[in-house]
Parts: sequence; C-alpha cells; structure tokens
Amino acid sequence: MDPSSKSSGSNRPGTLAERMPHTLLMLLGLLVVFAAFVPWILPGHFLAGTPVSLDSYQPGATPLPLALFGSGDERGVLNAVFDGLTSGGRNGAAVGVIAFVLLVGGSFGVIQASGVFERSLGSIVRHTERWPAALLVALVTLFSLGGAVFGMGEETIAFVAILLPLLRAMGFGAEVAVMCTYLASQIGFATSWMNPFSVGIAQGLAGLPLMSGSGFRMVMWGVFTVCTSVFVVRHAFARRRQTASATPLEAPVMHRLQALDVVLLLAIVGTIAWIIWGVSTQGHYIAEIATQFLALGLFAGVASVLTGRLGANQACEAFVEGARQLVPCVLVIGLAKGLLGLWGGTDPHQPSILNSLLFSVGTHIQSWPDQAAAQGMLWSQALFTCVITSGSAQAAITMPLMSGLGDIAGVSRQIAVLAFQLGDGLVNVVVPTGAALMGALGMARVEWLDWWRAVWRFLAFCLMLASCSVALAMFLEYQ
Repeated sequence: MDPSSKSSGSNRPGTLAERMPHTLLMLLGLLVVFAAFVPWILPGHFLAGTPVSLDSYQPGATPLPLALFGSGDERGVLNAVFDGLTSGGRNGAAVGVIAFVLLVGGSFGVIQASGVFERSLGSIVRHTERWPAALLVALVTLFSLGGAVFGMGEETIAFVAILLPLLRAMGFGAEVAVMCTYLASQIGFATSWMNPFSVGIAQGLAGLPLMSGSGFRMVMWGVFTVCTSVFVVRHAFARRRQTASATPLEAPVMHRLQALDVVLLLAIVGTIAWIIWGVSTQGHYIAEIATQFLALGLFAGVASVLTGRLGANQACEAFVEGARQLVPCVLVIGLAKGLLGLWGGTDPHQPSILNSLLFSVGTHIQSWPDQAAAQGMLWSQALFTCVITSGSAQAAITMPLMSGLGDIAGVSRQIAVLAFQLGDGLVNVVVPTGAALMGALGMARVEWLDWWRAVWRFLAFCLMLASCSVALAMFLEYQ
C-alpha cells in the first residue's frame, strides 16, 4: 500500500527516517502557516461558464473571514481537521476518497492474510531457481506489478527476509534482495495505471475518472519494468562474481501453490478486468470501484474460511488490520483538505486564496512553453518528495494546485497526475526519510550509502526516462 504513509517497526534506532518529523506533524505546522496567511492575501475566483484562464480571474476585495474556533458555517483553525475529513461527497475528496481507501485497504488485508502472495512467490522461485536471471526477472516483474496494482511498499520488508537467504545462497549480494522487492515495487508504484493510494487519489482530487488514461500508463509500466529487470540482472551478476566465494546459506522453504491460490489469483485478475470494463463502459467512479474491491475481499475471505486457511474471526481481523494501516493515510487526506478549506477550498469559481496563488504563479509562467511547464511539474514533485514521503499526502497537498496550474499553463490534468506519480514514486527509491526503504535496507543489513552507490545511476536514468514520458504525453496531447 502507500509505501510511506505507515511507520515501520523495522527501522534502525536513530536513523534519519526516525529523526524526521512525522507527516502529520509537518501538516499541523502547515496548518499554522496557512492560517497566518489568510488575513494578508485577498481571495479571488475565475468566472463561471468560461475556461480557467488568466483573463477570467477576478480579484476579491476583502480577506476571508477566519476564527480560531468556528461554530456553524464559520471557518475556524481548530475546525480544519474535522471540516477536512467531512468535506466533499461520495464521489470526491475527502469523504468518498477516505471510504475508498479504507475499503480497498481492508480488502487487500484479507487477500494478504490468505497467503496467496507468499505462495505465488514460492511457485515462481521453484520454477526459476535453476535459471538465476529468469528468477530475478520474475521477481522484479511480480513486485513491480504489486506496486502498480495495490501500492505495495512496506509489505516488501517481509519478502526481503524471505528472499535474502535464497539469493545469498545463489551468490548474490544482500542489496539484490532489496532491488527485487522494494525497488521493483516503487517502479510499479511510480508508473501505475490503477494504484488506489497514489494515482487513484490524485485523479480523484484532479476531477478525473479513476483509471482514465490507463493505456499510456500500462505501456510506461512495461518499459520501466523491463529497464529495471535489465539493471537488476546486470548488477546482480556483476556483484555475484565478487561474492562467489561467500559461504552459501540454506535457502528458505517455499510453500507450494494450492488450488485456492489459483482461484484467488484468477479472482484478482477478474476484478481488475471488471474494474476496467466498469470504468470504460459504465462510467464507474470511486463508489463503484471501492465496492468492486470490497467484493474481491469478501470473496477471498469466504474462500479462505471455507477451505480452512483462515478462521472467520481471522478474516475479519485481517480486514480491520488492512484498513487500520491506512488510517494515517486517511488523516493526511482529511488534514490536507482542511488546510485548503482555510484558504477557501479548491473550487475555481468560488473566492479562495488558492485561486489567487494560481493566478500569481500562472502570470509568471504564462510565457513558458507547454513542455517546460510540464517538466517543471515533474521536477517540483520530485523535490517535494524529499520533504513529504507519503504519496497520499503529496497528492492531497499538491494536486489541487498542480491541476489548476495545468489549466492555466496548457498542461492537461492527466499529465499533471502523471508528473506527480513519476516524481513521487521514483525519488522514494533513495529518500532516506522513507520508512519503507529504511526498513527494507535494515532487514537486509545494507547501509544507505551503499544503497545509494548501487542505484543512483539507475535512478538518474529513470528520471530521464520519466522526463521523456512527460514530454511524449504532451506531444500526444494525453488526456
């Protein structure tokens, strides 16, 4: 799931990730900053019935009213969290997105508790362990797919522990286990066409249909995953020559794939197809997609109970645990929405400070070429990830601004989302404040500087490839 919205118990004491302020703490700091600006910036709006542009902007005459504690419909600083959590409707932020995140998180909690992922991994290992390169490619593809479909992030820490003895026994370095799991998952996370915890939230906040523009993203995922496979194989075998004399370790026991696992894998594929069909032909949106994921979770739970793999109580507890892990994500979404509420909200046709900010920034970049504006979005999102490592938090904070700025600068909202997901996901590969990365490195006993030396060239290549992807999207007028 969201690779950085949860804390990891696997971090080493005293790491930079643990010394950095919590995401919620930083958002509370922003709350104070946002409130301090309200009396000093006049709100503005864009004329209704016309496209958002610099010419349609109308400045306000008085600041927005703001109290410390508001009653009724008054806007208050202390009310921001509650107002943010209860804003919107069933098909938008924050209520609809929060319900979506909790239901999807709970459903995948049940699926993970069924053991289908661990057994699938075991089947892949057994069928490819005699061909090391094929094994590495299969692992990268599997975990990249996990990142793309359901935002696998911290879940990879457990798989590092499972794979490490096997890969060490084959003569590979410990960092290869992190590459095959965490690195691959972040490549999938960054290029996903349906990850509900990054691209899903970003599209919802940008007012786009969920899973829209999937074709371009699927091709992009394939290209990035192939490049990652090539990098991991080349690095692993170069490292293997240096560690060939190491004493082999005993490989772990991998459980075999059972009939239930095949059924659950088919159910996952079928649900993805069902969602694609619903979005493309029936106009399904947040409410329907959340229910489709819930149906998948219910099916996995009932099937696991009937076959004796899980007890009924265990299945319910797995659902609750999966949803509980997304509570930080929910709070971040609500608080970020509350921040924007202090400034008057995100409606371009209602007076708000955000509209004034969009007009000011748009005035400065109006002379930029469209391509330059799109590239600026990508690199600003990459830099922002160094401060806010939570993908959901970054989407909640930046997408209202970026989508509106795109309207002014001639960059489609779909490309604004693309710039967000690429900038966020790729930089998470090396940011030392990310709990998932530090947990995975800690599990493999790999120092962060050693990890940086191993992957920085590949990260630079991926960022250049991301820049080319955004440029191609602009050329194709990606919508």
